[in-house]
Amino acid sequence: MYLQTRHILALLTLMAVVFMAWLSPQNAQADEDRFSAGGYFRISARPDFQGGWSKLGLWNISGRLMNETQWAALDMRLQLIKQTPGTNEVWTSLHAKIEGGTAHGADLLNGTLGDFSLTQLYVKAGNVLIQDVVWQVGTLDYYFGDLGLYDMKFAEIFYDTVGMSATWNHKYADLLVGIGDSGYLKHSNGYSPVLTFGLATRIKPTDGFEFGVGAELGYEPSVEGSSNAPHQTRFDSASGVTYESYVRKEVLQDFVEKLSNESLLETLYPRPSATSALSYKIVGYLGFGKLGALKWNNLFFNFLRQHPEQYYYETFNNNEKRIYIKDWTDERYQFNIGDEMNLAIVENRFDLTWAALFGYHYDKDDKISASERNRMIWSIVARGQVYITPTVHILVETSFAQEKSLNGNLWRKSAGSMWNNDGGIASARGLEYGDLDKRNTWQGKIGFVLNPGGAGIFARPSLRLLYGTQYSNMHNAFVNSNVETQSQSNEFYGADFSSIPDRHWHHVISIEAEAWF
Repeated sequence: MYLQTRHILALLTLMAVVFMAWLSPQNAQADEDRFSAGGYFRISARPDFQGGWSKLGLWNISGRLMNETQWAALDMRLQLIKQTPGTNEVWTSLHAKIEGGTAHGADLLNGTLGDFSLTQLYVKAGNVLIQDVVWQVGTLDYYFGDLGLYDMKFAEIFYDTVGMSATWNHKYADLLVGIGDSGYLKHSNGYSPVLTFGLATRIKPTDGFEFGVGAELGYEPSVEGSSNAPHQTRFDSASGVTYESYVRKEVLQDFVEKLSNESLLETLYPRPSATSALSYKIVGYLGFGKLGALKWNNLFFNFLRQHPEQYYYETFNNNEKRIYIKDWTDERYQFNIGDEMNLAIVENRFDLTWAALFGYHYDKDDKISASERNRMIWSIVARGQVYITPTVHILVETSFAQEKSLNGNLWRKSAGSMWNNDGGIASARGLEYGDLDKRNTWQGKIGFVLNPGGAGIFARPSLRLLYGTQYSNMHNAFVNSNVETQSQSNEFYGADFSSIPDRHWHHVISIEAEAWF
């Protein structure tokens, strides 16, 4: 953490020195329109009197409002060769974005710079070699838009890719083609190159209608001798190792227990087999609006095959082994679709935005355990804003979300649910949790909003005083510090788990500010 913070401080100091030089009196006139910066922030005080950590629910499936963390972002641009509109002259610009999710005194991290990162760094150049084509080298993140009420980007490619792209811009269409490497963000310290190819196009036939499609393909080749390249540790039927062994993280234990002599472990333990890995994503977008009360409607979807995992470590009887798991993690799929509609019900008096999403996530390898890799989710969120005056508003939001586990019980409806499950769906020891295979969550939020910029649900800056409530059939369905340990050493409740109160309701008050700048 010390090194990371030191490096970030050094980077920020260097940037500050450079910016001050640009803004010095002798350079101010020449550079005042070359450098620009913008960004975003949100910060909130949410005292939580139920043992929670200042979030109403567990995640944004119930809408981002009061379920999100703090955030700050600074997006900077420097024009090296200025772009002249309406001409085919060459131009180039540098871009950098720093962002992170913490603020001093507002969350557990207390604003540490170690939680901020340089998420975007790239160069753009236009009209080089080919007219109306913009070349980009560096980070390549591209998306068609997002579901504002959820803060989710379903139609996004190249999120974790660094490389080069070319975008052809036309009045009625854009076309992007790119190539790069996604290995560092996918694998971090276990870096192995993931060659990523992708393309996207947005068609804009009229002012009130547009659509787009895109796709990316990630290929991780087999690299002879690389411990981070894709491998699988393969066990024969006599080894005692099954997929269930992997789910329980008992591969090494099951293998050792089948040996006649543990001293044979090093001799008989299988060597990993080299292989390659593949992942892909297909995205789509449809936007239309400017039709009476309908301001705009966004529809996004994706279908993806997740990139497989590499390996993990197990220890048993003082023996440690690295277990390669490519074949056990390479058939994880997702389909997600979401829609958001912005309506002006009464012009300058009442706006309504509603959004809905659906997701089907499945793991073809895993047929035995309850997990978030096998689930069906859906939710709906509606937010209305009444404009008492152009700057003083009342906000009301409601949502309902359901998450269904496809492989048995995944959640607990009470503190004692661990004693009430059905023993698991594939083993007497159980591969389930609790007694719920569906988590239903309702949220309601109401409060006052001060919008200096005037009317609009997404007008910013926005200063809000909100009350939020949640009901979930799951016990403690919010990030919290509540003790649930059922043992004789439990200093809060003792050994009687029945004395632990069930918490299905959660209430939070929020004082918050959000702005683009």
